[in-house]
Amino acid sequence: MSRRANSRELAISAAHGSCPRCGAKRQASQSYCLECGLRLPVVLGALALLRRSWLRSLGWYPGDFVWLTLAAGLLAAGGATAAIAINRHHAAAAPATFVAPVPRRVATTPAATGPNGRTAWPQGRDGWTVALASSPVPDGSGQPLALARSVARGGLPQVGVLDSSDYSSLHPGYYVVFSGIYGATGDADTALESVRARGFGGAYVLRVTP
Repeated sequence: MSRRANSRELAISAAHGSCPRCGAKRQASQSYCLECGLRLPVVLGALALLRRSWLRSLGWYPGDFVWLTLAAGLLAAGGATAAIAINRHHAAAAPATFVAPVPRRVATTPAATGPNGRTAWPQGRDGWTVALASSPVPDGSGQPLALARSVARGGLPQVGVLDSSDYSSLHPGYYVVFSGIYGATGDADTALESVRARGFGGAYVLRVTP
């Protein structure tokens, strides 16, 4: 197995084989984590199979919402085709009117994205982040780092791994995969919605205090 394929399998194992909050091992049929009580993402059935296939092929997953978006798009395309046919029927007798398009200026702010999942938490910084998963330190850092790399390639901003023992606000003894460095809890709450939409249903906002 290539290094890339092995990295993707580790990412799938981290997402589907452990609790995204505390890192405790889980069975596929579990609905709640036995350690921290978190409601666990579903890892059985057709949707979970599609999720794993996507991760194996591309190394990232946009979120379960993509299938709903695809279905809605197909329905919209069907409706648009019917509307075009009706409009063409009436267009022959109508005079043509041309309107010059008005250019729009769209302000965009590029997201700060670590290319390799190694974003470091700023020294002495007290702030908030979105925690994606955690794993006990004795299990090693390989699995959390592999997940961080995969998530960073998927486009989430400022992805890295924290050692919880280095921060007074965190329970010691865990590696925490995080995304984003925020100065206000409201900003982290907004980012949380985007992270969960990408398929990390167990993600949560975390206060990080040195």
